[in-house]
Amino acid sequence: MPKYVYDFTEGNKDLKDLLGGKGANLAEMTNLGLPVPPGFTITTAACRHYLEHGAVPDGLDAEIDRYLDALERQMGKRLGQADDPLLVSVRSGAKFSMPGMMETVLNVGLNDESVHGLAEHAGDERFAWDSYRRLIQMFGKTVLGIDGEHFENALEDAKRAKGIGNDLDLDAADFKDLVKTFKGIVREQAGRDFPTDPREQMDLAVKAVFESWNAPRAILYRRQERIPADLGTAVNIVAMVFGNLGMDSGTGVAFTRDPASGHQGIYGDYLQNAQGEDVVAGIRNTVPLADLEQIDKRSYDELLQIMETLENHYRDLCDIEFTIERGKLWMLQTRVGKRTAAAAFRIACQLVEQGLIDEDEAVSRVTGDQLVQLMFPRFADDAQAEKIAQGMNASPGAAVGKAVFTSARAVELAEQGEDVILIRRETNPDDLDGMIAARGILTSRGGKTSHAAVVARGMGKTCVCGAEELEVDVRAGKVTGPGGVTISEGEVLSIDGSSGAVYLGEVPVVDSPVVQYFEGTLSVEDGDELVGSVHRIMTHADTRRRLDVRANADTAADASRARRFGAKGIGLCRTEHMFLGDRRQLVEDLILAETEKDRQAALDALKPLQKQDFAEIFEAMDGSPVTIRLIDPPLHEFLPDLTELSVKVATGEASDDERRLLDAVRRLHEENPMLGLRGVRLGVVIPGLFAMQVSAIAEAAAEQKAAGRDPHPEIMIPLVVAVQELELIRDQAEEVLREVGVEAPIGTMIELPRAALTAGQIAEAAEFFSFGTNDLTQTTWGFSRDDVEAAFFSRYLELGIFGVSPFETLDVDGVGRLVRVAAEEGRKTRPDLKLGICGEHGGDPDSVHFFHEVGLDYVSCSPFRVPVARLEAGRAAIQSSESDSR
Repeated sequence: MPKYVYDFTEGNKDLKDLLGGKGANLAEMTNLGLPVPPGFTITTAACRHYLEHGAVPDGLDAEIDRYLDALERQMGKRLGQADDPLLVSVRSGAKFSMPGMMETVLNVGLNDESVHGLAEHAGDERFAWDSYRRLIQMFGKTVLGIDGEHFENALEDAKRAKGIGNDLDLDAADFKDLVKTFKGIVREQAGRDFPTDPREQMDLAVKAVFESWNAPRAILYRRQERIPADLGTAVNIVAMVFGNLGMDSGTGVAFTRDPASGHQGIYGDYLQNAQGEDVVAGIRNTVPLADLEQIDKRSYDELLQIMETLENHYRDLCDIEFTIERGKLWMLQTRVGKRTAAAAFRIACQLVEQGLIDEDEAVSRVTGDQLVQLMFPRFADDAQAEKIAQGMNASPGAAVGKAVFTSARAVELAEQGEDVILIRRETNPDDLDGMIAARGILTSRGGKTSHAAVVARGMGKTCVCGAEELEVDVRAGKVTGPGGVTISEGEVLSIDGSSGAVYLGEVPVVDSPVVQYFEGTLSVEDGDELVGSVHRIMTHADTRRRLDVRANADTAADASRARRFGAKGIGLCRTEHMFLGDRRQLVEDLILAETEKDRQAALDALKPLQKQDFAEIFEAMDGSPVTIRLIDPPLHEFLPDLTELSVKVATGEASDDERRLLDAVRRLHEENPMLGLRGVRLGVVIPGLFAMQVSAIAEAAAEQKAAGRDPHPEIMIPLVVAVQELELIRDQAEEVLREVGVEAPIGTMIELPRAALTAGQIAEAAEFFSFGTNDLTQTTWGFSRDDVEAAFFSRYLELGIFGVSPFETLDVDGVGRLVRVAAEEGRKTRPDLKLGICGEHGGDPDSVHFFHEVGLDYVSCSPFRVPVARLEAGRAAIQSSESDSR
């Protein structure tokens, strides 16, 4: 029979798949001899069984009995006994951290009898009744599904009746009354009495934690963070220790380094006379962790020693939850802490300097997504802006948007294309929809360890917390600042997650220092520590990567920027972009040409313009390859809209040329131009079109070479589905190249399923393949990106049909399989076949790893994504090497 329960002494940090992150790390800290309350973990396997079958697996109850009995013997007390009861917490704990997304129930084991025993043993009646009302409140909301507002309103009514504003001012009698009130709420809302049997409380809480894996907010968070849906959560049963036993007790969260900046120091929050949920919920403002030194020097010194032990053991930033019970320090959790992008780069380099990790590991610990965050703009230093408040810099970035005060409103406006700032007193897990929709998050309560801060950092979302100067009135839809400044819903404000400042109105933004570094306008010496860290990481990633990185660029300006960003060539130069603007008339002339002479005249007029464009790009990319795709889209895209032109002709407002133009538009119009006359087909049916383009390329290259430069043109034929098409166009292109006296490899885009499946044949006539994964995705899935993303993608994501849009990250199982087949069969025919990818997937971190795996030679992406591709190509090589060594 499978083993479903593990004591903390039986596990370790490497069992996260089975014990979840929290359980594995509690076991690890126990093994290290740190002060962890005794307990045991129910495995993720038990959760998966429960979710699949609707019942706990056979034997689990008996196994829990054995481990609970051992815990009771270790503690010298029984669960919920009348005198000095054992109380436990029931906590979730998935493999990957999901802060606040699943459930926790504290003080399990309290009832009308054991509350008196707890009061007598603790010598504190208020504490006991406070703990009891917390249990009913958490149990009612978590296990019985009662709206938490019922309990919150009753608590507020009790404080209002006494004319107080702080929970700490309520006494034992007040909490006794609240217990009665809360029990009445349970009876009325759940249709049953609050369970008084301690084991029933625990069993129901365990099942509620299992079920919370599929709670809407947990599903949404997993989708946002790309966490697999089939992992399940473990459940940790832990002997309670109490931070709400008086002012010599408390609870806190600590980081071994600043999760916002990465700087070393004493970071965290502490709250006297409180339980752990009070800190992360942000309902009372905490004091900085450093203040604990004055409050409880012995516990503070012990905590610092433990923090050092954990960081050295995990070789990373650690996020720690702890409780002090009457001067005794207890460790409740540790995990590798979520951090901002800036902190990730700084910490990785710091740990290298300390000798805790090597440079390969440093590169592995940062991601392309984090690098993108560092490249976002920031507020201008010299901006004239009215600062209205100062909060904590919880998650960096510059966010500007309209003020909203509810998650529903944030989602509504964001769907209308508005930028919004979500303003709350404090966020809770139910706000996740709004947090995702918002540009930034602002709270008046909580610190760097509050729910808002932790979740925002994980999502890379700008966040300012604990702006105490602001009075947030959610019902009225307004926030009031010092001096009576008021911001109502819809008014614009700006928040700086790097400094914690809140500004009225829109503040201008400027390029980040990291972008300035990539642009070459800021040197490593002149930049700050972050720029130095990015430089160090990127330099090592470049030494390790096998994949080259090119850019998709159609102009000399784009090519120059791509080169500054580290591109080693151009993987896609779209020639159709050169036919827009003032040149559109020349394309119309080509399409309207009725004789071969007229057609040739139009081509002759286009050629010098194309030639100049190519010359400028070759100059910008001197010495590096430039892959030029011959014209790809259908010609009618260069003509006026059919409906508009038809109306103009019908109303008699059209000229003779416009009437002739309408005939051409009708002749070229296609119901589905994606699958019509485009790409290589244009070269086959319109004589001279591709020859003109090849001639412009060849002559531009010849002139550059004569000027002492080193151009490397590569000619790419689009939309090939049969080798005969490629052979025909290749013969024409080679004849032109011979006439000009220029050599250039000729290849094709693999962007249709048939091309991928017949790649072995096509490779006979191609010197390189470049996978056009945008079209390959459209034609493999059978939908048009422009039409379907707004139509049904959100529903597909919601239902889990997509984990992520296949246009954002490559569909490895379908489209990826075609890429793999084409790569393998192409190289069977031509072993030296060069393979690249020029769709937007070339800059997607996950996709880059796949392209490394299947053996492509390069990826090509937009200039701004070039650094991301470079970093991820390095990470892919390192991870592949580590995998091979295992």
